[in-house]
Amino acid sequence: MANFVLVHGAWHGGWCWVRVAAQLVQQGHRVLIPTLTGLGDRVHLLNRDVNLDTHIQDVIGTIEAEELTEVTLCGHSYGGVVITGAADRVADRISSIVYLDAFIPEDGQAQRDLISVKRQADADLMVSEQGDGWKVPPRSAESFMVQSPEDRDWVNRRCVPHPYATMTQPVSLTGNWKNISRKTFIKAGLYTTSPFGPFAEAAKNDPDWQYEEIDAGHDIMLDAPKELSDALVRAAAL
Repeated sequence: MANFVLVHGAWHGGWCWVRVAAQLVQQGHRVLIPTLTGLGDRVHLLNRDVNLDTHIQDVIGTIEAEELTEVTLCGHSYGGVVITGAADRVADRISSIVYLDAFIPEDGQAQRDLISVKRQADADLMVSEQGDGWKVPPRSAESFMVQSPEDRDWVNRRCVPHPYATMTQPVSLTGNWKNISRKTFIKAGLYTTSPFGPFAEAAKNDPDWQYEEIDAGHDIMLDAPKELSDALVRAAAL
């Protein structure tokens, strides 16, 4: 049995993991799918003070409150920044870290620093014009290349504005997370407009990393839950 903590990306919530969680639970694993502050079922907590430290503490709090060790910690998309910060602080509790089509920051980098200048400008404009200066309006499921029409409708209903401070605050890292013995990157093979190519290539060419690719849009947990569940079990080295 493994302990999985699965962290969603921007605009989403723990809800996006339900299919993967069901697959893993059926195999006897323990699975936690926390929703980050201000998102999903915690949207009522959204405010301009929610920043990256808030979301990092959400994940650390889940791990510590549940007294978990030997955790396989997975972060999707923006969640890669969150899990890096969390793993750096509680590395002794993490046995495997998985970046699911996700950003991998270095010390002092914010998520905003990891995207193109055009994407930065687009985000700034949306926040200014549609987000009261501190929220990023949700992107469409179509832009994530979610494959099923029903799932696209589901994602578009469920995604909510995201606090921009979580994307502009630099992460503070000691480098402890790099000592985690098992590191995996999983790429969404059908996400043709992906900003994650540099992170995927770096992992693919690093002998210290495992690398996998799944034929799915960016929301791999929706498009290919069985394939992703199997990949997570491999990442946990069971």
